[in-house]
Amino acid sequence: MAVRIVAELSANHQNDFSIAAKTIRAMAHAGADAIKVQTYRPESLTLNSQDGYFAPRKEGLWKGYTPWELYSIAAMPYEWQPKLQALTEELGMTFFSSPFDRHGVDFLESLDCPMYKIASLEINHLPLIEYVASMGKPVLISTGAADEHDIEAALAACRRQGNEDVTLLQCTSHYPATRGEANLRTIPDMKQRFGVSVGVSDHTLGACVPAAAVALGAEVVEKHCTLNRSHGGPDAPFSLEPNEFAEMVRVVRNTEEALGTVSYAVDEKDRVRRRSLFATQDIARGERFREDNIAVLRPGHGIPPRFYHGILGTQAQEEIKRGTPLRMEHITL
Repeated sequence: MAVRIVAELSANHQNDFSIAAKTIRAMAHAGADAIKVQTYRPESLTLNSQDGYFAPRKEGLWKGYTPWELYSIAAMPYEWQPKLQALTEELGMTFFSSPFDRHGVDFLESLDCPMYKIASLEINHLPLIEYVASMGKPVLISTGAADEHDIEAALAACRRQGNEDVTLLQCTSHYPATRGEANLRTIPDMKQRFGVSVGVSDHTLGACVPAAAVALGAEVVEKHCTLNRSHGGPDAPFSLEPNEFAEMVRVVRNTEEALGTVSYAVDEKDRVRRRSLFATQDIARGERFREDNIAVLRPGHGIPPRFYHGILGTQAQEEIKRGTPLRMEHITL
């Protein structure tokens, strides 16, 4: 099964429907398999307040914004989503979303959303995870803010709803993240430890982390996308532009091709390029084979070298010309 490459539109629509639509078209051209959006309103996540925990952020990528302001800017209007879904599907890709409350799930169900994503910071929102899982659709769960126990609890929430179709995404919830934070060796461990499919949700720039993740067993690669980082937007600094996304797709597909299958087969052309036994002198009928009249040489048209010591001292069944590959019929056993 080919790795599924997901283009995360996130907040890079800049509250402009045409930018969202252009980005989706660009991602189709770049080779994405799916477009993921986010389905929420500010009240899904926070309070409209300037005080205490809801005051403007003092550091980080979104310094100066209250959570309410940030989510108001970043939220994708619900009325866009059916139109963007239709465009995505027309372009041959899958459209799905990360919901952040039950209302979002209900809205996405009205669109017959084929799968769902649980964002990293929602890992402990077990009521939401259970509700999403109860829809009976595939669920992707990012683990950027999760420890083992959080992951076990999230998987248990899905299984309580009879949903076993879960993929865990190794993720680092830093924006942008560095390659040194990726910890991709977690991917095979995660697959073995939890017994589910695995992937990567990557916030680094470039194709290195996705390619390495695929080499380690990732079946899904999720990456943020934007038309142009210089246009700004909450997620622009860690998003790939169309040409960069296309290069990532190329590298991932090349990595998949290089992984191939488990194989110890030797092509027949390679077999005859190896060594075999040859006569290095003219050998008369009845003459014994010695170290000075036979040798292990290329190509491999004669008796395999493993018979060399067994043949020494035996006699030639017939006359053999120098440069002839030895055959079993040449030998008196």
